[in-house]
Amino acid sequence: MQRMDPKALDLRPFDVLDTRWALLVAGRQRPNPMTVSWGGMGTVWNLPVATAFVRPSRFTFELIEKDRCFTLNVLPEEYRDALRLCGAKSGRDIDKWKETGLAHEPSVEVPVPRVVQAELVLECRVAAFTDIRPEGFLTDEPTAFYSSGDYHRVYFGEVLAAWRA
Repeated sequence: MQRMDPKALDLRPFDVLDTRWALLVAGRQRPNPMTVSWGGMGTVWNLPVATAFVRPSRFTFELIEKDRCFTLNVLPEEYRDALRLCGAKSGRDIDKWKETGLAHEPSVEVPVPRVVQAELVLECRVAAFTDIRPEGFLTDEPTAFYSSGDYHRVYFGEVLAAWRA
């Protein structure tokens, strides 16, 4: 992989997460990949930032809370089944690396790994978070995603390193 300036990334922001999905990896001791499709990329506080939405009920939530960092890994289409499994199963119950055949390697700027098969990796340190609250909804559309009351925490990850295959 080749390191690049995060501000030089050339991508379609509404495609990369919503359509293609990505694996968010968190956890130093027992790294866990979780599929994400909600989030974004941009500039906040003059920093290159990737946002990620994680529900408190997820195993990944515990890992981000502990280590305050994550990697965001965009995979080629051939790994769609691995993305499906990592979004449907919990790392509390299975070893997703073993189940999917994906591999991980050390990151450079954060202590959690990145996915070897990724074509784009963002290494992120959590700069801030905010919790989604129902009183903040100005329309009815978001309520359909929270019938169980499990509202996301939004992590603002400062992109410390970006890598392209």
